[in-house]
Amino acid sequence: MHLLAEVATPEQQERYLRPLAAGEIRSCFAMTEPPPGAGADPRRIATTATRVSGGWRLDGRKWFITGAPGADVTICMARTSGVPGDPGGATMFLVDRGTPGMSLRQLGTLDEAMFAGHAEVVLDGCVVPDAAVLGEVDRGFEYAQVRLAPARLTHCMRWLGLARRAHALALEYVVRRPAFGTVLADLGMVQQHVADSEIDLAASRGLILAAAAELDAGAPAATSTSVAKVFVSEAVHRVVDRSVQLCGASGVLEERLLSRFLREVRPFRIYDGPSETHRWAIARRAAKRARAALEPR
Repeated sequence: MHLLAEVATPEQQERYLRPLAAGEIRSCFAMTEPPPGAGADPRRIATTATRVSGGWRLDGRKWFITGAPGADVTICMARTSGVPGDPGGATMFLVDRGTPGMSLRQLGTLDEAMFAGHAEVVLDGCVVPDAAVLGEVDRGFEYAQVRLAPARLTHCMRWLGLARRAHALALEYVVRRPAFGTVLADLGMVQQHVADSEIDLAASRGLILAAAAELDAGAPAATSTSVAKVFVSEAVHRVVDRSVQLCGASGVLEERLLSRFLREVRPFRIYDGPSETHRWAIARRAAKRARAALEPR
């Protein structure tokens, strides 16, 4: 919705944004591709969009497209110029459900909480009209930044909430569980786990709020959202893992939910850019600032 509000034409907003905001339809965003296509490096986009009479022909494969099954419209990124690896040349297209040449295959994954799951989207001679172009041709990578930074924070918020729930379940257990003449919550090793989780939760919340403030002020917030994404994705995994450990054998029981929580948070260190890619970008920007500060004025 945020992307359509910023980039779509009035006609596209009426057709797609209004029913999306009303909850009448669903959408999905298709950028990621199987190797050797776009993954952590979006410039590797190999799906092509070729000019045809009255529109564009889309050919390629996308995968890990969250919510694709049942989505009424797919925002699909395809290459309109250049070759995979080039920094530009991508364009976004609005592809309606049922468009000939587009098919889906459900993917089985470690996580199961995302509505409709993840799917592979195959585009084979999928023709869309000129009116399906979202924004301007060859500016897709630029437009993608409109949604990517806020999307990182929505993921951070979602999984932080789950980690807080996991921590609450662990606390309920340790304050009641008798052990060694007292309860677990009175033991030093247990207290260290509890304290570390409290710190991780507080730091995660602070980083999210700081990045959100930058976005609200109209700043790109590329670095702050990358910092938040890396820290929160790893912190929530630590919190949930500690919670499982604190609950002992009962922590791995499905009825306590913690085992499922652990499965759900693990992929977050990969989704929306793996931690390694964000660290590389953070370090690169830091080095750029340092070089600029050393230049003669």
